[in-house]
Amino acid sequence: MKPRVYLETTVISYLVGRPSNDPTLASWQQITRQLWENYTDRFAFVISPIVLAEVSQGNPEAVQRRLEVLSHLTVLEILSEADILTQKLLDAGAVPQNFRSDAEHIAIATVHQVEYLASWNHKHIVNANKREYINQVCREAGFKPTTICTPTDLIGEFQMKEEDFENYTDPILEECYRMKEEFNAQFNSVEELSAHLRKVQEECRRKGMKVVSYYVPPEKRKQKKEINCDATRQKSSTENTSRGKSQ
Repeated sequence: MKPRVYLETTVISYLVGRPSNDPTLASWQQITRQLWENYTDRFAFVISPIVLAEVSQGNPEAVQRRLEVLSHLTVLEILSEADILTQKLLDAGAVPQNFRSDAEHIAIATVHQVEYLASWNHKHIVNANKREYINQVCREAGFKPTTICTPTDLIGEFQMKEEDFENYTDPILEECYRMKEEFNAQFNSVEELSAHLRKVQEECRRKGMKVVSYYVPPEKRKQKKEINCDATRQKSSTENTSRGKSQ
């Protein structure tokens, strides 16, 4: 199965944003389009109801463009396990309390065992100073962290030092941040946010979009690991026996 890549809201905004004259912004747009157009054979792109909810904010024409490109993608199901991890990320300070949706992006990708989370959000997600802390919270909660990266990192086109861009702003990112602030201001808790996302999720199903869950409960993960270990030991024993007979 192809590695899954969770496309966070900023990636979609760069994908459909109007061409920019700003060199940095233009390069990010170019690499985003390259990821979208040339790497579908390498990755399986997925989103979540939180992505759909955030891209629905702002200018109606831009909203239309963003929703159109997302219409055929697989939507990851909202789970209570993701809500719990979201709250842990917020309580630990890994993600600011007033940006619950960014914590939700990370939690959904992590709980569903998505291999990569692609984002241009250097403030709260692809931030070198916060990423390891985010990973630590996820590990302590019993999950293998998703690999958080920019589209540039993901396709290995060229190297980028995150610290140089932590405070970088441009029209597309500023609009994304405004969208996020406007969206997050509607909710006073993770419970309220999750309830709204479940409504978005049901709307996805009504429209015929594919909504899935890749979550595996801890007890089943442990059982699978034990089965794999037993299979490995059995294979090793068989090989040793075969070598002994050949001698």
